[in-house]
Order: sequence, then C-alpha cells, then structure tokens
Amino acid sequence: MDFDQLLIRFFGSADIVALSPGQIADGADRLRLEFGLEKDSGRRFALWCLMYMLGIAPDLDAFEDEADREAARDFMDAVDQEADDS
Repeated sequence: MDFDQLLIRFFGSADIVALSPGQIADGADRLRLEFGLEKDSGRRFALWCLMYMLGIAPDLDAFEDEADREAARDFMDAVDQEADDS
C-alpha cells in the first residue's frame, strides 16, 4: 500500500497538514472503520501502521496473531527510533 494513496483514500488529500480538524476527524473515522472490517492481515497491518503514524492506532491486542503483534511492536520501535534520531 502506498502511503500517499492511503492518505488520499481516507482523507481526500496526500497533504494532511493542509486539512481542517473536521477533515482529519472524518478521515480517522473512515480509517478506523476500514481497519475493523479488513480481513486480510497484510492490509490490516498497513492500516494499523498508518493509524500509528497519525497517533490513532488501537492497542496491539487488536491483532489476534502474535506474529502481527510482534511486527507492530517492531514498527513502533523503528518509527520511534527514527523520531528520536531527527
């Protein structure tokens, strides 16, 4: 999944900083709904990663599979490390 395409799909723009608070809230609602309905683990993980980067990700127990939870932990660590390095 392409990051910009996900932003356009859920928020209507790849430039998320230009969106109004209402547009962000509406996009976040659409993203949460899609995450809850998604059955494909790879797509679900990609949606969770986007939500994590936006600060709206559910807890790791949203993943039934331990391997998915571990991958999410690894992603969180990588993102947090990158943020610390910048």
